[in-house]
Amino acid sequence: MVQISAAMVKELRSATGSGIMDCKRVLTDAEGDMEKAIDLLRKKGLAKAAKRAGRTTSEGLIYSYIHTGSKLGVLIEVNCESDFVAKTEDFQMFVKNIAMHVAAANPVGLNPEDVDLAVVEKEREIFRAQMLEQGKPENIIDKIVEGKVEKFYKEVCLMSQQYVKDPQQTITDLLKETIGKIGENIQIKRFVRFQIGE
Repeated sequence: MVQISAAMVKELRSATGSGIMDCKRVLTDAEGDMEKAIDLLRKKGLAKAAKRAGRTTSEGLIYSYIHTGSKLGVLIEVNCESDFVAKTEDFQMFVKNIAMHVAAANPVGLNPEDVDLAVVEKEREIFRAQMLEQGKPENIIDKIVEGKVEKFYKEVCLMSQQYVKDPQQTITDLLKETIGKIGENIQIKRFVRFQIGE
């Protein structure tokens, strides 16, 4: 059995922001393996997030991010359950990171239902024309086009985008991880991105 030192617990705690007892428990379960311990904490956080998904979020922040040079800005609303959590550094950092992601990744909506149908239909026509140009058989074109539309949604919808600071996770993954860490339901409610000349 691996001896779990206070230094190991401290290292895991500073890497994840989790509680001391949780860190000690997962380090014991992971037999001192830091990577495995981090994965266990993430899974635990995701399970906590799923339990909190239905809870009301009537507090939160409206945050503005102006990019260097003042030619690009984002206004975002992120909700949580309590005023106490809205004032925490973890929550405020999450909101700031999401605003910076919106500035960098330029999503067009939160989820597929927020994307203008005219934009989706135009993409569908372009994909279809590409398939016809490549000489693909008519009977499989629709299936290919639907696959390309799904990929398009993943690229333009905030919740399914790969997080710019860590492409290994999506914004949904980051949200669930943050819910698990903070212990309250959190909802990215809406955002708007302004850019000079657009």
